[in-house]
Amino acid sequence: MESNPEPHRDQRRRPGAKLRLPLKITTISWWDLAHTLGPILLASAAAIWLALHFVRPAPPHTLIMSGGPKGSSFETVAERYRAILAENGIDLEVIPSAGSLQNLDRLSEPHSHIDIALVQSGITEAARQGVNTQDLVSLGSMFYQPLTVFYRGRRPISRLSQLKGKRIAIGSAGSGTRLLALTLLDANGIDLHGRTALLDLEGEAARKALLDRRVDAIFLTGDSAPPATIRAMLHTRGVRMFDFSQADAYTRRFPYLHKLEIPAGAFDLGANLPAKPLALLAPAVELIAHSDLHPALCDLLIEAAQEVHGRANLLQSAHAFPSTYTYTFPLDSEADRYYKSGNRSLAYRYLPFWLASLVTRIAVVLVPIVIILIPGLRYLPNLYRWRVDARIHRRYGELMALERESLGELTPERRLALLERLEEIERAVILRKIPGSHAEQLYQLREHMEFVRKTLDRSSARARQQTQAAGT
Repeated sequence: MESNPEPHRDQRRRPGAKLRLPLKITTISWWDLAHTLGPILLASAAAIWLALHFVRPAPPHTLIMSGGPKGSSFETVAERYRAILAENGIDLEVIPSAGSLQNLDRLSEPHSHIDIALVQSGITEAARQGVNTQDLVSLGSMFYQPLTVFYRGRRPISRLSQLKGKRIAIGSAGSGTRLLALTLLDANGIDLHGRTALLDLEGEAARKALLDRRVDAIFLTGDSAPPATIRAMLHTRGVRMFDFSQADAYTRRFPYLHKLEIPAGAFDLGANLPAKPLALLAPAVELIAHSDLHPALCDLLIEAAQEVHGRANLLQSAHAFPSTYTYTFPLDSEADRYYKSGNRSLAYRYLPFWLASLVTRIAVVLVPIVIILIPGLRYLPNLYRWRVDARIHRRYGELMALERESLGELTPERRLALLERLEEIERAVILRKIPGSHAEQLYQLREHMEFVRKTLDRSSARARQQTQAAGT
């Protein structure tokens, strides 16, 4: 219980008189509690702020993807992604596009709002020089986009350079087929300004031109050459499928290209077409995103890609995709972690997506609470007790120093100065609130103060006796 001190009535009391002030005994010292609890709370708040500063916000519920032409494999893949993401509460909006080149342009535009897109590796090397791609990262290679070349001839050819001077359909301007065809033809000494006619025909129009003998060779990729189209072309008299016998050299020179082995009879077992194994070249198609893509969405997209692209087919073995075998853009750090660990983080693995996101963010706040705040509160009583004890022990140190000084030569002036210092110590002890749990220590301290006061009186009396003895 706390009592209020009354003003001292005798402001001119004689030196050495005992100080009479009522003690301030309280249940708790709020000053000491604040100074003990304050640093713990501040450290916890700083740790929580730091954790929240580095943790990402909750993942968005909507993603925008640049897809592909109507009916293309890009559009089909995007729609399958959308169905899988919808199961996890993520709405994937797919915007049609002309293909890889437009997808890359949209991603690089600051205000396009496109989050992800499929981009063929070959066009990336050819087009990225004029595009700002610093903000773009790869989530891995998703599938192959094989290049198929058909030509007319009585005899098979083994090098693309043998098409020099012919009429070649290389695809429409800006298409991935055209960019890849120009790259390979240029490596064989054939360019746009030479005597070889390079025509802007693609897909079905290119195939019909070859059948009508209006062109001598055509370049087809991906959706332009499905197995049914390849089978039909192999059955056409006078049309041959180009065998990239130099495939190993191409893959060394153009790292984004892969060599695909097509066994004999792959397209028609009954007719044994092709009649012997063929080698094709295929760039991989990457899933490209911005570097600030939320880690949880990165994991979710790779899982969707595993479900969509993980099965075996004519061009790949099971679980070959998605992969990090080759990638044109820097691999996203979260994607790299996922490919190495093989699964999502613990919360996202066992909880619904929205709940896992909430749990993850709460865990970030709980970590500093568990590490700093709870242990701090656990030791708070000991710290509080130590602080009050330290305040009393500090007064003992002052008292001991004063007593040592009293053992020296003690003149009346020196005695008065020591008494005044003793009174200052006693006043500071009395006026400072002391919790009741330390009352016993406080009264022991005051008893020791009284002992020092009496020591000063005895020393003063001895000094007077010695002075009188010396005078007589």
